[in-house]
Amino acid sequence: MLQAKAAIHVPNFPRAPKLPSLPTTNTLFQELNNGFTHSSSILPVLQDNNDSSNNVNCNCSSKSKATMHQLYAILEAVSDRVEMHHNVGEQRNNWNTLLLNSINMITLTATVMCGMAAASGAAAGAPVLALKLSSALLFSAATGMVVIMNKIQPSQLAEEQRNATRLFKQLEAEIETIIALGNPSKEDVKRSMKKVLALDKAYPLPLLGAMLEKFPQKFEPAVWWPSSKRRTIRFNEKKGEINNNGWDKGLEMEMREVVEVMKKKDVEDYERLGNLVLKINKTLAIAGPLLTGIAAVGSCFVRQGSWASVVPLVAGALATAVNAFEHGGQVGMVAEMYRSTAGFFRQTQDWIQETIEEEIEEREDGELFEMKLALKLGRSLSQLRDLAAKSAYSRIEGTPIDEFASKIF
Repeated sequence: MLQAKAAIHVPNFPRAPKLPSLPTTNTLFQELNNGFTHSSSILPVLQDNNDSSNNVNCNCSSKSKATMHQLYAILEAVSDRVEMHHNVGEQRNNWNTLLLNSINMITLTATVMCGMAAASGAAAGAPVLALKLSSALLFSAATGMVVIMNKIQPSQLAEEQRNATRLFKQLEAEIETIIALGNPSKEDVKRSMKKVLALDKAYPLPLLGAMLEKFPQKFEPAVWWPSSKRRTIRFNEKKGEINNNGWDKGLEMEMREVVEVMKKKDVEDYERLGNLVLKINKTLAIAGPLLTGIAAVGSCFVRQGSWASVVPLVAGALATAVNAFEHGGQVGMVAEMYRSTAGFFRQTQDWIQETIEEEIEEREDGELFEMKLALKLGRSLSQLRDLAAKSAYSRIEGTPIDEFASKIF
């Protein structure tokens, strides 16, 4: 039989050249130590360069982290203020309801007692005297409570806190947007701090010493934004009117026309209504305590068959109606609503004018700015442009424009 044999032949590879022997660890350390003893300037230079680059990176990241931490601290404070103003607003709204119900019940009870004393005969003696004293005390208590209530205007206080809650929520969303976009700057921190302090000043929480004047001599719009002074920069024609951050002369003229419409229509209308409501509120605030005071004095002279008995009855009934209209109708809240709305238009005007006065490169994108303004006024972009065109046409023709800038308020 034949046997099969297999063999594997491995090729002969060329032999690798012999490497020089490396020094031992101790020898290498001694050579490096001796070598750098006389040229010690080489390693420190390299080491300093590396350390400086690391320090720069650490400083940049630390600055960014510090700015982010500051924004988060402001955000926490703003969130806390939102909760505080919301809770205080609910509390003061309860004040308005409870005080109004209590005063009306006291006034009506005193009026009924006064009527019972007038209907009783002279022979009643002590019961009639008790009814007179009780009605006089109740009317006096109602007078004091009405004076305090008219002074603080709980419905107006509640509206102030509602507005503050809404504005702090806006600021909270704005800071969250800055953080989400990343790379915040020191200017963002300063601007956020100024807005928080301006809102604290515009809508104070305490009553004693810091409460806003409820009956000013003149109606003034609310101001809750920080004032900023910027130098006026005209539109530079050398830079061209196209691709200038979305701005051109046409858009600037459109913004100016919108500002004129707000001044002539919206602001004037709300200031007129605000002054009217302020006068009505002042009249009611004086009439309420005056009527209860008259009723308190008249209740002491109640006698059967005397016309003097009619005075406290009529005064008490009228005081109840006046208090119900003033605080039940929340006239103070309406005055604050007009004040905040007038402030909204004032803020929008300042926002437009300050943006126009900035340099082209520093402005917000023109298309985005126009869209934001249209949303603020409850209009579409085409409606906003039509409003500006109507304003320009009415000024040329010398006729008043018959349209308001805002379709929301």
